Amino acid sequence: MPTWQVVLLGLIEGLTEFLPVSSTGHVVLAGHFLGFDSPGKTFEILIQLGAILAILTVYFAKLWQMARDLPHDRGTQRFVLGVLLAFLPAMVLGAALNQVIDLLLNTPVIICISLIVGGIILLAVDRMALTPSIHRVEEIPPLMALKIGLCQCLAMIPGVSRSGATIVGAMLMGTDKRTAAEFSFFLAMPTMAGAFAFKLWKSWGSLSADDAFAITLGFIVAFISGVIVVRKLLDYVSHYGFSVFGWWRILVGTAGLVGLFLMAQPA
Repeated sequence: MPTWQVVLLGLIEGLTEFLPVSSTGHVVLAGHFLGFDSPGKTFEILIQLGAILAILTVYFAKLWQMARDLPHDRGTQRFVLGVLLAFLPAMVLGAALNQVIDLLLNTPVIICISLIVGGIILLAVDRMALTPSIHRVEEIPPLMALKIGLCQCLAMIPGVSRSGATIVGAMLMGTDKRTAAEFSFFLAMPTMAGAFAFKLWKSWGSLSADDAFAITLGFIVAFISGVIVVRKLLDYVSHYGFSVFGWWRILVGTAGLVGLFLMAQPA
């Protein structure tokens, strides 16, 4: 795999992981049209480590304070419980449906359709006259967090978007746009870490030195670009909402379908 492709895919991962546009869908489609095929999409999953480290870096102070408050503060305890409950459905279903997910990851047309449908849904929800009652992630009760986690499971269909499913679910349940996006950040930490650890465990024996170099470079690029997105996204969605991401999904999904059609035509 040429170095420029590794850098490009790492950049795509970092820029899209926390946006409601499906980072995996973008990376898999880009790899498909570049002629790059990672067995079991190992590369595409493992470079998510960069995005994980990006959000840990940006939220380090807040996470450290939570760790200090956890033993004695009931509000912090409730919030951490909520995040863990939200992560639970993805952990169980992700392990149970691993082979099905791998099969879907190798079906680009499903990714394109998911991008388009998800874009339409995101546009519709963004324009709804919702009246949010929750304006801070700490206010999300554990039961609501579990329901948001169930919404996240829709992202096991490639192209749906983990953050997109989380954000839409949270907004429909009463959070404002900024809070929905921020909760998706917190939920990303255990979810992405779990997916990374599971994929690394499955593929460890088949990785070579060249694979390790590509994955390391990809995650460094994903880390740098991910930090930029995490720092800017909350302010952006607070002012402008999610419509631009909905239109982007439709554009990419449509372009992908056209590209797949053209590639299928005889020379």
